[in-house]
Amino acid sequence: MLALSRAKVREVDAVAMDEYSLPGVVLMENAGRNASEAIVRLFDSISDQDVVVVVGSGNNGGDGLVIARYLELAGAKVRVVLAAPPQRFRGDSLTNLEIVNRSGIDLVCLAGAVAERWQNALLSATCVIDAILGTGATGAARGDSKVAIESLLGRMKIDPQPRVISIDVPSGFDCDRGVPCGPCIYANETLTFVASKQGFMTIDAKRYTGRIQVVDIGVPQIVRNRFGL
Repeated sequence: MLALSRAKVREVDAVAMDEYSLPGVVLMENAGRNASEAIVRLFDSISDQDVVVVVGSGNNGGDGLVIARYLELAGAKVRVVLAAPPQRFRGDSLTNLEIVNRSGIDLVCLAGAVAERWQNALLSATCVIDAILGTGATGAARGDSKVAIESLLGRMKIDPQPRVISIDVPSGFDCDRGVPCGPCIYANETLTFVASKQGFMTIDAKRYTGRIQVVDIGVPQIVRNRFGL
């Protein structure tokens, strides 16, 4: 299976957008919709699930916001927890934050919140979607992202444990080197976009990624051919 580095992931997206006029917001919509369909297939009944989608301010968080919308449409109980202040969202991620905000989906910002509020927000979750940090993140998580990751790790010590699904890459995991950079999510499943990632090939990667599924985002076949996908 071909695996992409962080740089190649950016290049694929850039070629699709700049050379083939595919808007980034369309790629994000495709990613979130297709990931949500994969999530629904993981459960006997998605309507029985209490899903908490934890999102950062980058494109990974934008994907998570799209996922939240589609999971609600599929019948899940959905709550969105922002791990960054709304004013930090930009571009396509901000567009999707505005859609979620106006749609009436339960949304709370826990940026700067104490650990107790995080634990209360996560306590009843049967499924947590990790959309905090994506492939572009380098180095150890800091600030609100670090608190979000550590809060989710704390929730995993409490029974019954929720199913954790990471989007594109487990937050805190270096997608090139295949190692955690600090606090890191332990996912049951990782839904990664376009192709597997270079770091997923290391011996210890599965400890963090769990089962890996590759999810299509609508990159044209001519672009995929160019990158040997």
